[in-house]
Amino acid sequence: MSGITFANPELLYLLFLLVPLAGWYVWRERDAFANIQFSNLKPFEQMGSNQRHLLRHLILILRMLVIALVIIVLARPQSTNRWQNVTTEGIDIMIALDISSSMLAQDLKPDRLEASKNVAIEFVSGRENDRMGLVVYSGESFTQCPLTSDHAVLINLFKDIRSGMIEDGTAIGMGLANAVSRLKDSKAKSKVIILLTDGVNNRGAIAPLTAAEIAKTFGIRVYTIGVGTQGMAPVPVQTPYGTRYQNAKVEIDEKTLQQIAQVTDGRYFRATDNEKLREIYHEIDQMEKTKIDVKEYSKKEEEYMRFGLLATSLFLLEILVRYLFFRNIP
Repeated sequence: MSGITFANPELLYLLFLLVPLAGWYVWRERDAFANIQFSNLKPFEQMGSNQRHLLRHLILILRMLVIALVIIVLARPQSTNRWQNVTTEGIDIMIALDISSSMLAQDLKPDRLEASKNVAIEFVSGRENDRMGLVVYSGESFTQCPLTSDHAVLINLFKDIRSGMIEDGTAIGMGLANAVSRLKDSKAKSKVIILLTDGVNNRGAIAPLTAAEIAKTFGIRVYTIGVGTQGMAPVPVQTPYGTRYQNAKVEIDEKTLQQIAQVTDGRYFRATDNEKLREIYHEIDQMEKTKIDVKEYSKKEEEYMRFGLLATSLFLLEILVRYLFFRNIP
């Protein structure tokens, strides 16, 4: 905590009420005792002094401290809110994720889409200094999350992804072009797209290789990942009796994915199971890094609890003093 601010600072003016309270106490003490004149003080010399009379003012001091602390609690003290610019090592990364219906095939566990989401979330969590974003695509494409350093938000948006969110199909070119549009204005020296799909481009107005040429123009490197086993895979099929799984041939346009990676100076990977997919992301994790500026935000924290506890402690102390020490003052 670098300092204290108050959410309701106007309430601090109530502290001025302590001034008339102190004045009233002084006035009352002055008129509370009668004056008696004695010709000789010798009878009083043997009485000694009673410190409890001198400590009777302690009750008022404790009461005023309690009132002051309660006013501070009502004003809601908070730790200081700060923005801080820091320079850190990192790159800008967009993940373009295929969410077509074929991604529900269960050759990866529990299925291709969930496996891709889980491994991508692990990847995001491990790169704290990178700005990252997410594009999803099937028959068309949209940005699920623009570039951000707030990885908690990105991870939550990953968890919300479902197949069927948009029209079905596989528009690889549109997904790649959308990711490029999110990275083209980045000032990072290293800009990367991780493009993941399990099929063949069959939708969209932009061809995958055209999108790759655009990425190359902006200095964006594309790592492509083909997801799916070799041969056959259990794919969900809608029937009059509900969803059934039947084996279907795995068709991945590896040639196009390899060309995209080659044009953009990236690499192509094939993920045939969950562990292989993790290994691919781990390999990408070893990429070079470059310095970027990140704006960090320090959240406000309520600090009233410490003042409230102190006020409670002093109030209990006042009760203890009043009823144990000043109940019978000789």
